[in-house]
Amino acid sequence: MAQHSLLVEAINAALEPDMDGRSRLMALLHDAPEYVVGDIISPFKAAVGASYKSVELRLLAAIHLRFGLPPETPAALQRKIKRADRIAAFLEATTLAGFSRTEALRFFGRPEPLPREVLALLRPVSAMEAEAALKARFFELAD
Repeated sequence: MAQHSLLVEAINAALEPDMDGRSRLMALLHDAPEYVVGDIISPFKAAVGASYKSVELRLLAAIHLRFGLPPETPAALQRKIKRADRIAAFLEATTLAGFSRTEALRFFGRPEPLPREVLALLRPVSAMEAEAALKARFFELAD
């Protein structure tokens, strides 16, 4: 999950080079509630319904406030983060999880072209390495 968060933030930075540091930090923290409740698959979230989404949003608000961010991610930024999240899912599926390009296109849509330095993040790393990289990026953005 740490590597995914780094990838989403890097995709946002590549697609939105004028994005400020606070917005990039919100992109980096977009899945932070999953650190609390675990990474639950989308079909289960859908089965639980709006109450799960409500808990997730309340957790994200608390995390944002803890790090000096507004409790709610602005709608325009949410759309940018979601776009980067879908691109990350496509890249992770085809590069790391063995999906065919055709299969990934069907699930995630066509990704936008990205610079090589972003694509270089798509390599298997240990959980410890991903955690260290996430912490380092967090402190860069939080300053």
